[in-house]
Amino acid sequence: MLGELKIQERIQYTLSLSKADQTEVVFIGEAEQLTRFANSHIHQNVAKEDIDLRVRVVVGRKIGIASTNDLGDVALQSAVESAMTAARFQQDNPDFISLPEPQTVQQVEGFIAETAACTPEKRAQAVRSICLPSREQGLNASGAFATRSFEYAVGNSLGLLVYYPTTLADLRTVIMSDSGSGYAAASSLDVDEIDAESLGREAMDKALRSSNPADTPPGEYTVILEEYAVSLLIAYLAYMGFGAQALQEGRSFMVGKLGERVTGEKTNIWDDGLDPRNLPMPFDFEGVPKQRVDFITKGVASGVVYDTYTAGREEGKESTGHALPAPSSIGPFPWNIAMESGNATKEEMLASTKRGLWVSRLHYVRPVHPQKTIITGMTRDGTFLIEDGEIVGPVKNMRFTQSILEALSDVEMLGQDTKLGREGFMENFIGGVRVPAVKIGRFTFTSATEF
Repeated sequence: MLGELKIQERIQYTLSLSKADQTEVVFIGEAEQLTRFANSHIHQNVAKEDIDLRVRVVVGRKIGIASTNDLGDVALQSAVESAMTAARFQQDNPDFISLPEPQTVQQVEGFIAETAACTPEKRAQAVRSICLPSREQGLNASGAFATRSFEYAVGNSLGLLVYYPTTLADLRTVIMSDSGSGYAAASSLDVDEIDAESLGREAMDKALRSSNPADTPPGEYTVILEEYAVSLLIAYLAYMGFGAQALQEGRSFMVGKLGERVTGEKTNIWDDGLDPRNLPMPFDFEGVPKQRVDFITKGVASGVVYDTYTAGREEGKESTGHALPAPSSIGPFPWNIAMESGNATKEEMLASTKRGLWVSRLHYVRPVHPQKTIITGMTRDGTFLIEDGEIVGPVKNMRFTQSILEALSDVEMLGQDTKLGREGFMENFIGGVRVPAVKIGRFTFTSATEF
């Protein structure tokens, strides 16, 4: 950790070098320690530290960007010169108005010293509580346990200067039998909140119960989706439509739908970067304070997130504090997403299901038709047949092709508890998706697999 004073001094120095009309400097620092395990043994422990300092200059309406991981004077001078050179070769951007002015940023406590100081021995003890019981059961455990520290800072020539340190602990494991597998994962600011033993039991239970799966024909099924599956669905929904750039370019399912019903009334989804139950961050990568944004409220499309650039393209709009580091091809993006829970237990969902599938997790998910929110993917690590309110046995994994909005229009029950997920591409962001388990009346499976 370089610390606030050192980082801000380097930002101020970089700003002083620029002769552009406006200049922005973004600092991202990370220290990561990672313990990997496979075949129920630890096979790797690594640690890395890196920084990324990005310079964005504005010359008239031309924008240039350069980056460096060297904070020395010569490297910073070179980064500014490279950004200026890039700007000179750009065309004018008629939609660009200005970098953001300074605003008051709410304080959030996200740095946990115990996480930053976590030792390889402590991670190894956690991994041991997964690997030893797995070996005793004749199972094969693999996965990774990472502890990370971050420093984020943004400064610009308009007087904006903000800094935020945070941490992240992330443990995930896949445990396999000869013909079945189970998965479990948890993320938190605080490493002491990661219960490795409990995660190991969860994954082992699925691995044992999913052994020797049977064939099941494709078709429409009632499904109970565990939180791992729901978080990935909501992450893809965000990717396909919760950003202003997608809306402005006509790619979002929100086009022409704001203020209209797009799902069932049970669905409420929003983003809140200040929520301590997620992985909070008080400002975005332009230094703009985070605002809560409601995407779907009682089934009605409510809004999208903005950065300074996309807000400037619409009259009366302001940034909601959701800029990604420049350059960003996807525009503003939410990374502290939440879905409102209900009052059902998973046992009640199961008991109420005449015939259906219990889905633990999804993977290999890809968009098919973003405006219709149709995606395709596979079940994984525990898919079970439900008959007369009971799980009767494991089934082979199945491919689904399904509109997320249509699925959310047929929600029958919402779980009373929520879990923070960082599934799929959300692993690349510093936030997550907090969701409940969901029972959906109809979910379309298009083919079966051989495993």
